[in-house]
Amino acid sequence: MEALEVMSPLSGDTIGFVNTTPLHATTLMYDQARKAHSTWQYISIKERLQYIRRLKHIIVEQLEDGIDIIHQDAGKPKVEAITADLFTVLDTIAYLEKHAAKILKTHKTKTPIALIGKKSYSSYQPRGVVLVISPWNYPFQLAMNPVINALLAGNCVILKPSEVTPLVGQWMESLFEQAGFPEHVIQVAHGGKELGAKLVSEKPDYIFFTGSDRTGKIIQQEAANHLIPTSLELGGKDPMIVFNDANFDRAVRGALWGSLTNYGQVCMSVERIYVEKEKYESFIHELKKELQNLKIEPSDDADLGSMTFENQLQVVQNHVTSAVSKGAKIFSGSHKNLHKFQGMKMEPIILTNVDHEMDVIQEETFGPVINVIPFENEEEAIQLANDTRYGLSASVWSKDLNKAKRVAVKLAAGSVVVNDVIITIANPYLPFGGIKDSGIGRYHAQAGLQIFCHQKSIMVDKGIKKSEVNWYPYEGKLPHFKNFITSWYGKRKNVIKFLSSYIQLLRKSK
Repeated sequence: MEALEVMSPLSGDTIGFVNTTPLHATTLMYDQARKAHSTWQYISIKERLQYIRRLKHIIVEQLEDGIDIIHQDAGKPKVEAITADLFTVLDTIAYLEKHAAKILKTHKTKTPIALIGKKSYSSYQPRGVVLVISPWNYPFQLAMNPVINALLAGNCVILKPSEVTPLVGQWMESLFEQAGFPEHVIQVAHGGKELGAKLVSEKPDYIFFTGSDRTGKIIQQEAANHLIPTSLELGGKDPMIVFNDANFDRAVRGALWGSLTNYGQVCMSVERIYVEKEKYESFIHELKKELQNLKIEPSDDADLGSMTFENQLQVVQNHVTSAVSKGAKIFSGSHKNLHKFQGMKMEPIILTNVDHEMDVIQEETFGPVINVIPFENEEEAIQLANDTRYGLSASVWSKDLNKAKRVAVKLAAGSVVVNDVIITIANPYLPFGGIKDSGIGRYHAQAGLQIFCHQKSIMVDKGIKKSEVNWYPYEGKLPHFKNFITSWYGKRKNVIKFLSSYIQLLRKSK
């Protein structure tokens, strides 16, 4: 059996090995999952929640281990490991404990008067076997949240965590085992792109993918061949609009954290900052000053960790090098020595004099690069912010909340934050997802459970009447149907005429 060698992005040292899943094993995994689903789908939500609750308690008990594993495997600061990966999952479980039963409960709906005597219901049924392919930037959160929702909705799940952060994947597999889930209800497949492609080709009942838009489009094409529904959570190029009347100090600190949290490796990272012209110069100088105060040396108090995926270093360098060659200025930092610090670290960069013809503004950089651009007025800010093929998130900064909300409505994004950044993904009560090349579908909140279900419509008739007015024979019914429609849907409703028409139709149906 082959094994993935795990290299710490912080030190470059080998820190472990994780056995991969053979390609030939995927068919058996699906067979086992489908067999397990025949039982799991009929277990009550209350019983499923007991497994999820045990999972929550085990995560809390192993919190220190989880922090260390995520820190070492992904290279992020320990504070970010606990706040962005672990806390968000625990908070999602808490939300589901409170709301899942109500969200998935079969509920009665209205029945139109034309179908009088019947009752209507809407129910949610699990899809079957769900394939979740998760990324390396938030290897715990972006795997666990969709998996937990899919399981709670009654599906069996095959999870393929990123091969870039395999120790986190291995730990997640252990957590599910310790929580005592029935055999084959949740299976974890470890490996790279070839394994992911093989798992997609096995025709799961639903695919939930988080990653690059390039890979997402490949998965969508393969899924379309078999009409497999998908949710795609893809990349972003998120704008931040700072007006003159914004809380200046807060905006600077928000820009710094929004750009550099997880070393800029966030689909919702602030990758484009637009500052109203009068405050532009003071903004970039204060931003540079705050950047220089960040702690980079390894410790529990470190503000910055490292890049996680070595290939991404080259993407960052290419974007910066290309921008500089076209006239951009490096206001802070350097791109010439990516390994200035130990491990996969690079010096964060502030770029000025950038424009919308540059890759660093149009393509997802996914690294510690801060682009700052001045704007003249509200209309120009909106136009610049929307000038991208992405549409994941955005932020607007102003003390005038009416103006901020007005601008927020006009931004082409799946979510917008006023006077803060990124945080919509941390609210389990809000649906999350993007538009344009940032993806398809929503999860979190009610949608987070319901996307993993078929919505089934049910109508019930007591079966007492011998016939229905719309059944055969049609003889003599046409005039009464005309009166039925005109008396109810015409400009003036005539209830007496409507009831008379319906009685005549009942008589014709006997």
